[in-house]
Amino acid sequence: MHDFCFAIPYGLILMTGGVLGYAKKGSTASLAGGLGTGFLLLLAGFLSLKAFKKGRNSYLAMILETVCAFTLTWVMGQRYIQTSKIMPAGIVALISTVMTGFFLFKIATGGNHIPAKAE
Repeated sequence: MHDFCFAIPYGLILMTGGVLGYAKKGSTASLAGGLGTGFLLLLAGFLSLKAFKKGRNSYLAMILETVCAFTLTWVMGQRYIQTSKIMPAGIVALISTVMTGFFLFKIATGGNHIPAKAE
């Protein structure tokens, strides 16, 4: 599985969550955090997809994805510890932990598998 296959939906989920948090509670922090990290993940996902289509890996994109996921793990994990609220802090921390592990795995194994060209 390629990193962009998860980074793009993950970014969209975060953006949607930020907008919903703002709509329900009026939380500008939720809006800024969701849109900001979601946008960075979308950008990184599309950069990685573009590089993949050219037969290359984008380690910059994978590092950006990892940093975003780790930051969310840390921030939302701290918020969950303080509030014990499953939604949204616990869920976002859990998803972000899984995504951080996945992105680190992709980096450690050499990135996306580029198929050999048929001759």
